[in-house]
Amino acid sequence: MANEESLEKESRLYRVGRVLTAVLFHSLMPVRYHGAEKIRDREAPFVLIANHVHALDPLVVAFPAKKEQCVFLAKKELAKNAFIERLLKNLHCILVDRHNTDMEAMRACMRVLKAGKILVIFPEGTRHHEGQMEQIENGTSLIVMRGKAPVVPVYIQKPLRLFRTTHAWVGDPIPYDDLLAEGINVDTCGRLNDRMRDTFRRMIRESGRDPTGAPVGRLQD
Repeated sequence: MANEESLEKESRLYRVGRVLTAVLFHSLMPVRYHGAEKIRDREAPFVLIANHVHALDPLVVAFPAKKEQCVFLAKKELAKNAFIERLLKNLHCILVDRHNTDMEAMRACMRVLKAGKILVIFPEGTRHHEGQMEQIENGTSLIVMRGKAPVVPVYIQKPLRLFRTTHAWVGDPIPYDDLLAEGINVDTCGRLNDRMRDTFRRMIRESGRDPTGAPVGRLQD
């Protein structure tokens, strides 16, 4: 589960990571945000969801969050040994079994939101270089609905590259109060998955790329 102390204060490693990320995104791997204020100015708790195209995507998603720390949902396969597991927990990661019902991880996510923090989830569960959002893990909607927190989408245009600008779009919260009123079940979770998928398809189109990641027009800076 997530390091319990991480719910109270940022770890030293997390603070160092913030500084290094700022240097990285302003020099070697520049990132340009569109709508960053939708994260920066929003009061926690809330959930950030994003497509996954690069190993450093968690940094891209979390960087605009200045008021509160982020906690990341990560697949347990990343913790290949005790050292890496400890490292991930010090970076505020919750390790989850993607292929089974992981109630321990679910409870940890609820504690994060109850503590007024920001939970970062990649709903596809793994990286897809095409930039699309098609295969959404069922647990994402369950976490969102149980946590009853706003869910804010972030679309990352392409993988980070040296000296190439990557664009990241932050969308408006995805509404789901009507689904919550019907109750939390397989049907309402599935319909929220559909809304997440449709939101990313729209964000991709509006960014100048089609849902497969192919360019459809010149991106205007």
